[in-house]
Amino acid sequence: MIAYVKGRLAHKNPSFVVVEAGGIGYHVNISLYTYTRIEGAEEVTLLTHFHVKEDQQTLFGFYEETERNLFRMLISVTGVGPATALVVLSTMNPDELRAAVIGEDVGSIRKVKGIGPKTAQRIIIDLKDKMIKESGESPTMLSPQSNTLRSEALSALVNLGFGRPAVQRALNRVLAAHPQTATPEDLIKLALRELSS
Repeated sequence: MIAYVKGRLAHKNPSFVVVEAGGIGYHVNISLYTYTRIEGAEEVTLLTHFHVKEDQQTLFGFYEETERNLFRMLISVTGVGPATALVVLSTMNPDELRAAVIGEDVGSIRKVKGIGPKTAQRIIIDLKDKMIKESGESPTMLSPQSNTLRSEALSALVNLGFGRPAVQRALNRVLAAHPQTATPEDLIKLALRELSS
């Protein structure tokens, strides 16, 4: 119904903004990610999602299309409402969320307040294929042993100072190209090559 709101920022805080457009102040709920993008702005254009329930109508705003798409994907998952989806997008940026879902990183998704193990699994099951199709990344079928190797390598590389999303993408590529990798050390070496290329 409302595709975007463009106007002066009359009020701004990390969870919502009031955008004045055409003499009307629109109360728009935002994520922390969008807030960091508009922090210094006086005028904004926010892409919106208009959510209607029996007892309430709520406007959600996003700095970019990618984030709005992820929000819409999240609210399509059973048990994830708009408020929870906004918390997810406030905890993880779009790249981190995509990497966690495609990499089946339940632990990262569970760190989001209000997301339990079942909901984290459901988000991965429902959204992984959609996100792979959208991002063009190739899926990797991991054995339980590969999952253990992957989580050890992920932890080590993040501790070395690499960003989690970049590490997850590198590990996905390495495991797809070298499915027989047997030790965390070998996996880390291959991933380091990927990350420095």
